[in-house]
Amino acid sequence: MAAGNVNPFNVSDSEEEAEQRQDRADTERSPCDGAQGHSLGPFSPPAFSEPPALLSSNRTSPSVDGIPASAAAVAGIGGAETRVSVDAIAAQLLRDQYILTALELHTELLEAGRELPRLRDYFSNPGNFERQSGTPPACKEQGGPLTAQVQDRRRRQKDGVHLRDRAGSISTLDSLDFARYSDDGNRESDERVAVLEFELRKAKETIQALRANLTQAAECEIPSQERKNYKSSPEIQEPIRPLEKRALNFLVNEYLLKNEYKLTSITFSDENDDQDFELWDDVGLNIPKPPDLLQLYRNCGNNLPLHQNTVDVAVGVDPSDLPGEHFTQEATIQQQQQQQEVVQELEYQISLLNSEKQSLAEQIKKLQSDIQSLQRNVSSPTTRVNSAQPKEDPPCDKTPLDNGQYLDIRGVTETDSTPDPNTTKTSTTTTTTDYTESSMTTTQHNSKVKSQSQQSKTSVQFDQPNRKLSPAFHQALLSFCRMSADSRLGSEVSRIADSEQSVMLMLGRCLPHIVPNVLLAKREELIPLILCTACLHPEPKERDQLLHILFNLIKRPDDEQRQMILTGCVAFARHVGPTRVEAELLPQCWEQINHKYPERRLLVAEACGALAPYLPKEIRSSLVLSMLQQMLAEDKADMVREAVVKSLGIIMGYIDDPDKYSQGFELMLLSLGDPSERVVSATHQVFIPAFAAWCTELGNLQSQLIPSLLTRIRKLLKQGEYGLDEHKLHIYLSALQSLVPSLFAVLFQNAPFTSRAKLQGDVPPIEVTRFPRPASPLQDVATIVGSREQLSVLLQLYDNQLQHEGTTGWDSLLWVVNQFLPQLIEIVGQINVTSSTCVHEFSRFFWRFCRTFGKIFTNTKVKPQFQEILRLSEENVDATAGNGILTKATVPIYATGVLTCYNQEEDRKLLVGFLEDVMTTLSLSHAPLDSLKASFVELGANPAYHELLLTVLWYGVVHTSALVRCTAARMFELVLRGMSEALIDKRVAPALITLCSGPEFSVRISTIPAFGTIMETVTQKELLERVKMQLASFLEDPQYQDQHSLHMEIIKTFGRVGPNAEPRFRDEFVLPHLHKLALCNNQQMVDSKRIDIATQLFEAYSALSCCFISEELMVNHFLPGLRCLRTDMEQLSPEHEVILSSMIKECEIKVENKGIGEAQGSISIAASLVGEDAKTKFLSKMGQLTTSGAMLANVFQRKK
Repeated sequence: MAAGNVNPFNVSDSEEEAEQRQDRADTERSPCDGAQGHSLGPFSPPAFSEPPALLSSNRTSPSVDGIPASAAAVAGIGGAETRVSVDAIAAQLLRDQYILTALELHTELLEAGRELPRLRDYFSNPGNFERQSGTPPACKEQGGPLTAQVQDRRRRQKDGVHLRDRAGSISTLDSLDFARYSDDGNRESDERVAVLEFELRKAKETIQALRANLTQAAECEIPSQERKNYKSSPEIQEPIRPLEKRALNFLVNEYLLKNEYKLTSITFSDENDDQDFELWDDVGLNIPKPPDLLQLYRNCGNNLPLHQNTVDVAVGVDPSDLPGEHFTQEATIQQQQQQQEVVQELEYQISLLNSEKQSLAEQIKKLQSDIQSLQRNVSSPTTRVNSAQPKEDPPCDKTPLDNGQYLDIRGVTETDSTPDPNTTKTSTTTTTTDYTESSMTTTQHNSKVKSQSQQSKTSVQFDQPNRKLSPAFHQALLSFCRMSADSRLGSEVSRIADSEQSVMLMLGRCLPHIVPNVLLAKREELIPLILCTACLHPEPKERDQLLHILFNLIKRPDDEQRQMILTGCVAFARHVGPTRVEAELLPQCWEQINHKYPERRLLVAEACGALAPYLPKEIRSSLVLSMLQQMLAEDKADMVREAVVKSLGIIMGYIDDPDKYSQGFELMLLSLGDPSERVVSATHQVFIPAFAAWCTELGNLQSQLIPSLLTRIRKLLKQGEYGLDEHKLHIYLSALQSLVPSLFAVLFQNAPFTSRAKLQGDVPPIEVTRFPRPASPLQDVATIVGSREQLSVLLQLYDNQLQHEGTTGWDSLLWVVNQFLPQLIEIVGQINVTSSTCVHEFSRFFWRFCRTFGKIFTNTKVKPQFQEILRLSEENVDATAGNGILTKATVPIYATGVLTCYNQEEDRKLLVGFLEDVMTTLSLSHAPLDSLKASFVELGANPAYHELLLTVLWYGVVHTSALVRCTAARMFELVLRGMSEALIDKRVAPALITLCSGPEFSVRISTIPAFGTIMETVTQKELLERVKMQLASFLEDPQYQDQHSLHMEIIKTFGRVGPNAEPRFRDEFVLPHLHKLALCNNQQMVDSKRIDIATQLFEAYSALSCCFISEELMVNHFLPGLRCLRTDMEQLSPEHEVILSSMIKECEIKVENKGIGEAQGSISIAASLVGEDAKTKFLSKMGQLTTSGAMLANVFQRKK
């Protein structure tokens, strides 16, 4: 179709149709609309050129003032010659929101080849349609403005256009019959694509409208009667709506994140888990996002209307159809509509001005570039650009922190540009929001730095050559300099920072790229740079990234590297304060609490302790304490748990919440029960002293902590009737022992002499041995009190008070004497005396307790209480039941824990006398000797007491009672191990010979175990020969021939010492005499004695079978002895006979196969192998062993 055949500006195709439309319009127009219709002339050129005429036009009745009527009026006034410009018609259609009509006009113009730029730009911009929103249902009910589609439909119905409703659906364009105007079939596909694109945009508009309607409907759920009640009674607040709640939640969370309240934001998000705080659309459907809380707060007093997306709509209804109350509000509605029209027109004009301003800015930029290329000056154009900016627009003068503070060496064409005012304003607002925590002082400082940098720029001048080369030639010549400013690194290199803040910004950008390229072994060199940048950088996100780099700087940091990082963290904390430490450093620790590398978890544990002094007290006693408790319970690395315990100790030194006491007590028990010795040691060195110091301040060290431990020990002993848990007892008792220094320091707090403790003159030094060596400086009493000088003064007053002035009114000391000590002594009496571990633990505790409290306290307060209980008399020993106090653990603990804490002559005499009395009393009472044995074992472990013990034993050797001498003889066996051979030769051997020369056979028999121990431990030949002669006399002297008990003791001793004794002694003495004893036992007539000897022989042969036995001894003594023993077992114990037969058979095979190597020659026979397959089990066991014969002794030795 030719362009001249279609007139897109004539609405009707004939004059008759135009006349019919005009008559119909005049008939339907109401009398009140005449004035309005007469005043309109929007399509005349003067009206379009004058904005007041545009703003004064009434657009509320398209059926009267629409395009058909206007076109008819123009045709009637000006004739065929007067025409309205197409652009004016399009502008008026767009302003009045006749979108579909404008679209039809655009399509017809496009088909005619006369495309209008205004319509093309409008319909190609999706934003023009996305801004439109649907009409709330409430507005529809009140007769409010309808959508453009409904307007068009009603206008077409009133105009009598009985065509297909081509605007019935906003998601289709059925009304646009593009083929009707086209005679070119090749353009059909392109036109169809354009139609589909527009349908897609309109479909999106429909979705947005439906979303808005749904949201508004949800907000209108409150009944109208309730809404009237709220309006009539302002004191009654309308309940919050779901949409309002979600919007406020989103704004609050946004505020928390922007202001670095990350932990609070996490908690807030957890409490509102039904809302997605990262997406505003989750709040409601098509709801515009309001400003943030800061802007709302700043504008709350100005009553500024919030920016809303608005659209002008018009309705073509008859005034008679409106409800009655519409007329009462007609003036108000018209005023609001006029205001909206004014606002919309102004916005349109602003957009035109902005576009014009942009074009002018581009021209200015081009001119400035030309000026600089001519002048070749860096500073002058910059000054001119700054001066060219309008002074009345303050936001334009405020540049972002990263602009204007660099000396750019790339050229003016890349840096000098005039920013868009709107963009500058937006960035300024964002910057203000992000840096709310910056102070006015910082702002003033930045402005000073900026002004100084600008002055420095203007002062830079370069010598200009006296040449007449063109600027283009100069530019082309300089292009041969190989400079690169296009890449990230080139961009940074080409800009030189001229202020502290710009340096921080540059470092924040560059450090993340530098760190990965530095060797792991040298990355700690970057720590000062990272920390300085993290401290001073204004961007919270950049600071967070830098701290993340710090904690991930080294993959597995060693001890020195961790110390550097921790030192930096402490310096950072001192610089920024507790708020930023909580917001920036703690999240880094929390992220790495479960890291796969233990070195990184170790860094977290150490950081929690190092940062404890710089954290808010609420966080210190809640979050950090919980983090460390979790790591202590869950971490598998010993070194991590050790660091956790130390950090917990530091936390205990700063915590001030009394409610955390129970949690601290449980942490102490958990740490002490750790399987790692490192963790337990750290608990005693750091945690317990710090926890005790806190308990001292709370006043519950004596009232809660120590009584709780005593209660647990008593409960443990009651439960231990069938087996005491010695590990738990060790835990509780070691905790008590670590609390002794703190308990002693408590005595000085309310002592009668505390007020007199002042440092005056020379203070005598404290003896080095006055206190036991502390496990750590925190357990040093001088550290707890304050200084050694102060402690020296207090000790003088303390000793004087105990010795001369008494303890009246001294509550803390009286609690120790009257409550703590009696409970401890009672607990000691309940311990099993045969448990050497328990005896040792309590002995150590009492030793440290007495040494800490001093000699005067021990002599006047501790010893009298023990002596009151340990009344050394035969009445104090129950010989029948064996449950007297002298048979309990009280005896060894008092002897080794109390009487040995001081080593002066009088103290040693007291110990010797006590042991002599106990030995005499127990012997004469026929009581068990377990308590005396425990005392000798505990004291014998220390070589310093060997002489003292021998003195006690010599007292027993020369005692008149045979019972006492027997006891002394048996005690020798306990003290020989570890004793020097000189003492054994000079004092033990003569004492034993003296006992053997006595008339009582029981005394002689009691010496046999001691002689056997000498043969086992001594290497001196002369002494061994003397012992060998004494034992030979026991076996060969006729007077001992019928001594059954003597034979039993000798066989038992041979079985015990034979495997470890000298081989010559075993081959020449032990095996031959065992053969003789076995042969003699075959002739024993008394079955009870015979089975006793046979049982002991079986034990001895089983123990000796692991030793290397020569073939000659095997044939002459070992096998004959086994055969004699088998003869006895066949009659008395058949189950032993099976094992003996297997042993004999193995020995016989060994003798026959004498060519077999040493490994098979040294046959080990396990006495514990019973049953019919003993031989098979024994041989398989031997096949698995590759050790020598001497190492097999412990494999087959029977348990004793």
